[in-house]
This record gives sequence, structure tokens and C-alpha cells, in this order.
Amino acid sequence: MTRTAPREGSFAAKPVPGAAPATLGSDDLIELLFFAYRDFVGDPDRILADYGFGRAHHRVLHFVDRYPGLTIAELLDILRITKQSLNRVLKDLIGQGYIAQKPGSSDRRQRLLYCTEAGAGLAADLTRVQARRLARALAAPDARGSPEDFLMAMIEPEDRPAVQRLMARRGSAADTRAADPRAADFRATGGGGA
Repeated sequence: MTRTAPREGSFAAKPVPGAAPATLGSDDLIELLFFAYRDFVGDPDRILADYGFGRAHHRVLHFVDRYPGLTIAELLDILRITKQSLNRVLKDLIGQGYIAQKPGSSDRRQRLLYCTEAGAGLAADLTRVQARRLARALAAPDARGSPEDFLMAMIEPEDRPAVQRLMARRGSAADTRAADPRAADFRATGGGGA
């Protein structure tokens, strides 16, 4: 696979003639997605750490806050986690007063989940920091050119040069490997000796 060099001041990959849009710059998109995700979840992670909570708690709070009366089965389907994992997280959130559970009206065995006032407040705080990051990225003038540019805008401004240097290393390392006949021999022999 040929990697494309980023254009000056941007990470948008140059289109490959005849390539499907989904594959354009896929290496850069995947890598930038990792960094953007790191920063996107890092904001709420810092808030959650003060409560002794993690990302699983955040996901539960997010969906219970937006869908009051959500059942355990619905939440399991949304999150695609085990019942055991969900029970551990719910135990924390219920025990500390962020989520309340009530029996279903038609089936008393059913547990319906609701955020308490404290839970709704925490969910709003977490959403606020993520919405702020998205708004900043969407408003960045250089975020409108490509998905790569938008993802770069999601990354903390002070971290962008390091990400750019790292990604440039990947491109130059691939170029070096491609130009080195020993690397081709190494790959052809399965990486081992004779």
C-alpha cells in the first residue's frame, strides 16, 4: 500500500487516482482518529477521575441521561458489554447516587434506569467539555478541508506538532524501507536468515 505524503500545513492525503473514497488516506485517518479520540475522551476522563469513575461510567451516564427509563437489556444492547461489567458500573453509580433504578410498571422484574439530579448534572458536565471540543474543531478554519483536517483540529493544539512529527516519521520510515533492497529481501524471506 502506498502512503501519501501530507500536504504542507495539513494532514489531508492526496487522492489516489481511481481509489475508492473510503480508502483515501486511510492510514492517516485511522491514526488521527486515535489521537482525536484520546483527546475527546480525555476531557471527561479528568472530570470522572475526581469521582473515582472511568469511561464505562461515562457511557452509562450518557445513555441513561438521554433515555430516561432505559432498561438493563436496552443498555446492554447499546453498550455491547457483558451483564457482569454493566452490573459493576451500575453498582457504583447507584451506590453513589448518580443513577436510580425503578421497577417496570408492567413487569416488576424489569429495572428501569434514571439519572438522579446529581447524575444529570455530571452527565451535563461531561457532555459540555466534549461539545466544546467538537465546536472548536468544527469552527477551525483548517478543519473544513478533509476528515484528516477535522481530526487534527480535535487534537489539543499544543499536541499537534508532536502528532505531525510522529506521522511524518511513519511516512519517511516507509519510504526508507521501500528504497532499501535489504528490506525487500528481508520481507521476501519471511524476515529470517537463509
